Amino acid sequence: MTESARPAPDAPRSALNAVRRAADLTELAAGAPVDLLVIGGGVTGAGVALDAAARGLRTVLVEARDLAFGTSRWSSKLVHGGLRYLASAQVGVAHESAVERGILMTRTAPHLIRALPQVVPLLPSVSRSTAALVRTGFVAGDVLRMSARTPADVLPRARRVDAREAVRLVPAVRSEGLRGALVAHDGQLVDDARLVVAVARTAAEHGARVLTRVKAANVTGTGADVTDTLTGETLRIEARAVVNATGVWADQLDDSIKLRPSRGSHLVFDAAAFGRPKGALTVPVPGSTSRFVFALPQQLGRVILGLTDEEAPGPVPDTPVPTDAEVDFLLDTVNTALGRALTRADVRGSYAGLRPLLDGGDGATADLSRQHAVREAPSGVITVVGGKLTTYRAMAEQAVDTACRLRGLSAGPCRTRDLPLVGAPGHPDSRPATRADAPAPLIARYGGEARAVLAAATVPDPEGRIAEAINITRAEIEFAVTHEGALDVEDVLHRRTRIGFVAEDAESARAAVAEIVSGD
Repeated sequence: MTESARPAPDAPRSALNAVRRAADLTELAAGAPVDLLVIGGGVTGAGVALDAAARGLRTVLVEARDLAFGTSRWSSKLVHGGLRYLASAQVGVAHESAVERGILMTRTAPHLIRALPQVVPLLPSVSRSTAALVRTGFVAGDVLRMSARTPADVLPRARRVDAREAVRLVPAVRSEGLRGALVAHDGQLVDDARLVVAVARTAAEHGARVLTRVKAANVTGTGADVTDTLTGETLRIEARAVVNATGVWADQLDDSIKLRPSRGSHLVFDAAAFGRPKGALTVPVPGSTSRFVFALPQQLGRVILGLTDEEAPGPVPDTPVPTDAEVDFLLDTVNTALGRALTRADVRGSYAGLRPLLDGGDGATADLSRQHAVREAPSGVITVVGGKLTTYRAMAEQAVDTACRLRGLSAGPCRTRDLPLVGAPGHPDSRPATRADAPAPLIARYGGEARAVLAAATVPDPEGRIAEAINITRAEIEFAVTHEGALDVEDVLHRRTRIGFVAEDAESARAAVAEIVSGD
């Protein structure tokens, strides 16, 4: 065990690290009682662990790889209000999305989310009828926002802007024939994986044991054999209830469900390719009334372009990749709205995620319901599957409610509607920070923990960048190991930070990250 992985004597209860992991495994091997065992460390599994622990249940989460290893890190980083679901008459799904977006943006994680302008340029390729349809949709989005009681100062109302304002928001937009733009706002996460880590750490703060690199097998409704993949040691965890929250792998633990994974692919660009936009360029997909391609500004000077919705049959890969056809589709669609056409040479990286959609029969995956489901398998395992990142909290609440009802667990009421995550305003350890306290990008990623990240640092030059062109500090790398459960270099590069989005960035930072992770 390296010294850097050791928690400080006054480390908060939310701190995840190798020392705590080893202690938790030792206590479980000795027979520590467990009310609820959660399998899966994506946003849904972490949400279930938080909901259960906050109600007073003795909770264990096991994840075979790392927090946010699967779909939860491959999203568009949007906390969206479900507008597209209205087009397919999924009113309940749309309303639930809007409500959960409001909870995240006003109470539980406002430090990780900002209002992002979505800019639909009114170009000659956008007909008057299409523009009218988009305008109607944006008005419906305002109705959803109001029905969810999200204030307009959190998410501004939709509006039309002139061509000059459209170019200011997205400088790369085609100016020829531009007659303005329609603008609506949605929520954007600074990082989807960071949300998962924050949820998991908040669960740990409430007493949950959060264990990565621990693989479950022989899963039943009353427990599982779990193996520490770092040591090879195996133990049996007996639990009063077991929740399967493994996403696109859920049918491997519960063969009573059938999934039709859908692949959503994204391309990564330098922000300069889009003129360093302040809003998301939003381009209607020809022939669809509800689908768009988005060019979304990101941290680290990047823009991601997405997304697709393609059926992905066959074995589930650990790391899905876009197909050549998807790359061409994204480039061809966005180029209809750009002054300079982008080519494959402009692409700096790419990624894809698989949506765990319940099989609804024939038809395209784009038409399948995004409604989640909570079901009891014949084995007694409670499976929660479907849904989307925005609604993770509601999914978790329903899963824990079901576990309590079916297994007679004595628990308090759900608290997560008003429970601030670590770093959020209102959290006991949250301290507002200004640029005098910490660099602005660090505040954007950690909120009220920004000063704590620097205060906990023992590395030389804690505010120095981990690599010349990457605005992530050395202190953040150490914090990932001592407080956020990162166990190796890959955890840091790909899930505690998003340096790994661009392979060249990962290689430029790898040696410095490895030095901090090892404690040398």
